[in-house]
Amino acid sequence: MSIISMIPYTYVERKIKRTQKVTIQHSKDMCLYTDNIQTENDCFHINSVFDISYKCVSKESGFLYLHTNQGMFAYTIHTDPAVFIAAYKDIKKKG
Repeated sequence: MSIISMIPYTYVERKIKRTQKVTIQHSKDMCLYTDNIQTENDCFHINSVFDISYKCVSKESGFLYLHTNQGMFAYTIHTDPAVFIAAYKDIKKKG
């Protein structure tokens, strides 16, 4: 199965090492296939995703929201998600 569209997202991991607080920023890819959307830790069947929306919070970043039957999942992104969202809507339209 080939990837229809892909968008990078980031998440922050905070750890305490001895007496120091360490912040690590991870970058992963969200992949859109014809039948699902996959992230590092989750896989959503395309029929369980009701909508995808985007909220810009600064010039550099925003939140991509996946509205699913399991709740809403937010991902921090640093690129324009228009192509990813359009590809998702095209898949949903085709049924």
